[in-house]
Amino acid sequence: MVDVSDKQVTVREATAGGTVLVSAETFGLIVRGEMKKGDVLAVAQVAGIMAAKRTSDVIPMCHPIMITGVDVSYLCDESRRAIDITATVRCKGETGVEMEALTAVSAAALTIYDMCKAAQKDIEITNIRLLKKTGGKSGDWVR
Repeated sequence: MVDVSDKQVTVREATAGGTVLVSAETFGLIVRGEMKKGDVLAVAQVAGIMAAKRTSDVIPMCHPIMITGVDVSYLCDESRRAIDITATVRCKGETGVEMEALTAVSAAALTIYDMCKAAQKDIEITNIRLLKKTGGKSGDWVR
C-alpha cells in the first residue's frame, strides 16, 4: 500500500457512473416496485452506500478512508431500458475516493442484477467509469 503520510489533507470528491440494461418487462417491474425481492432501487442504493464504506475491505491496496458523504442515485431511462447509476463520495483526507465511488456503483449494479435475475437471465452491467474527481495534488479531473 502506498504511504500517503506526506500528502496534504484536502477535501476530495469523486463521482462514478454505470448502467444496468434490462428487458422492457424487467424495467417495468423495477420502476413499479413489483420485483419479488422488494424495492430494487432502494436496496441497491443502500448496497452502494455500504460498499463505499467498505471499499478497503475488498480492494487490497486501498486505504481505509473516513468518508464524510456518499450519494447514490438513479436515472431510469425507459427508451433504453436502462438504469443509470451515479455515486458521489466525499472525504477530507490524504488520498482520493475514486475507488469508493466506483465500488459503490459496482455494488449497486450487482444488487440490481441479484434482485432481478429471477425475472431475467441476460441483464447487462456496463460502462462503469470515473466521471470526475476533485481535490488533492493532481487537482480536478472531468471525463
